[in-house]
Amino acid sequence: MEKPSAPSCERNRDPILEVLRSAFADRRQVLEIGSGTGQHAVHFAAAMPWLQWQCTDREENLPGIRLWLDEAALSNTPPPVVLDVSGAWPAGHYDAVFSANTLHIMGWDEVEQLFGHLAAVTAEGARLAIYGPFNYGGQYTSQSNAAFDQWLQARGMHMRIRDAEAVDALAEVAGFDLIDDVTMPANNRLRIWQRNR
Repeated sequence: MEKPSAPSCERNRDPILEVLRSAFADRRQVLEIGSGTGQHAVHFAAAMPWLQWQCTDREENLPGIRLWLDEAALSNTPPPVVLDVSGAWPAGHYDAVFSANTLHIMGWDEVEQLFGHLAAVTAEGARLAIYGPFNYGGQYTSQSNAAFDQWLQARGMHMRIRDAEAVDALAEVAGFDLIDDVTMPANNRLRIWQRNR
């Protein structure tokens, strides 16, 4: 089996890292939801060795993630674990959670479940960082995002770019306040919340 590769990870990893270096500067245990290929994990864990970076994804994606982790052989990337937001979640109280390009792939019920489980796996004061495209006020931020959303819905009607305000409402119910909303390349955002209770 060859290592899976997502070109978008190569393009966005350094802009994301620049933000996470600050946002996760005082963090120790990161839960990554939907690690995908594993490319982000090895890049971020190598650049931020003070973090223990826990990869998760659906069962079928774990072999590819393991290939990236095994090749990098980092001491701060334990073996990936299964996480389907609709199923059982790993035990632990993480002080940081990261997810990239997942909310628009999940159905809205799965997005609700993701936020609904956060309180059980995070410590007080934990930070949540989510990267991807968002709509604001029900409007696309660019023509390219509008076209991307049409492409997503052609693949599956459950997929779509999420409204920032709707996601913020889920975060608030889960006990997380938005503390930063960073403009990223290619009309993406890196939005960061902090657990207040």
